[in-house]
This record gives sequence, C-alpha cells and structure tokens, in this order.
Amino acid sequence: MNRRVTGARYEEKAARALYAQGYRILERNFRCRFGEIDIIARHKGVLVFIEVKYRRDSRSGFPEESVNRRKQAAIRKTAEVYMHRRGYDWWGQCRFDVVCVMGEEVRIIEDAFWVE
Repeated sequence: MNRRVTGARYEEKAARALYAQGYRILERNFRCRFGEIDIIARHKGVLVFIEVKYRRDSRSGFPEESVNRRKQAAIRKTAEVYMHRRGYDWWGQCRFDVVCVMGEEVRIIEDAFWVE
C-alpha cells in the first residue's frame, strides 16, 4: 500500500472518530502553496484545523511528536489562506487539533498547539 492510500485510510478513521465526538467536517485535504490541512471542521462553535498523524507503533516516536514547529508554521499559514478565501475573521474562534492514530487507537488532542 503506498503512502497516499495509507494516509487516506487513516484520515478516514480520524474523520469517523471526530464525527463521533461532535465535530462537523467542513472540508478535507485543503491545499495551497504553503501546505495542506488534513481536516477542517467545526466543533462547539469553533473552526478547527486538524492534522492527522499515524504511526504503526511507538518505535519511531509518537504521532504528535512529528508536528514540530516547522509543520505548525505551515499549518498556520495554510489556515490563514483558508480563512481568507472563505471570509472568516482572522483567528477569531479557531484552534489547531491533532488526531493521533497508533495501531488501532485514535486520540484527539484539542488545542494541540497555538500560533505565534
């Protein structure tokens, strides 16, 4: 299975877990020149930008550890483009979550990071 197919499979698993927790998925795989946001949703009235990370096991680290400052900056810039294109107020009510999939376990980390 190639990386794109594997990624799509775990993004779907993440989307189902988010939906079960009350998230309303607005868009998936939003791309611009700065990067990609896996899932964009609304949760409790807040616009949420969600990064999905998968690891088979913890030997290569935990999924959330791969969302470093560089990745966070790319997500922030991509979120800024999304909000501008869709007419949202800049940083009004939004947050950045990470969905970690390790094996069959799915964890949602709300407010995983903030932007500076």
